[in-house]
Amino acid sequence: DPRGTYTCETNGKESPALQVYYRMCQNCIEVDAPTISGIVVADVIATIFLAVAVYCITGQDKGRMSRASDRQNLIANEQLYQ
Repeated sequence: DPRGTYTCETNGKESPALQVYYRMCQNCIEVDAPTISGIVVADVIATIFLAVAVYCITGQDKGRMSRASDRQNLIANEQLYQ
């Protein structure tokens, strides 16, 4: 337990006291390089799957034939706009 009050003494001179309070983590998980790289790779793969899913869902409207109700009726040039 490194907690306590510490002082340094050199050549008969004493430095001001330094109080150390150290709290240890009891539920911590050690994260090493393979764990971080695994998280990054999984995130990239999930992002790619999400992008492909969005592309496939939005790409379905391209093959749809336009219906008559989707067309806009335009006014002929000879008619007056009222």
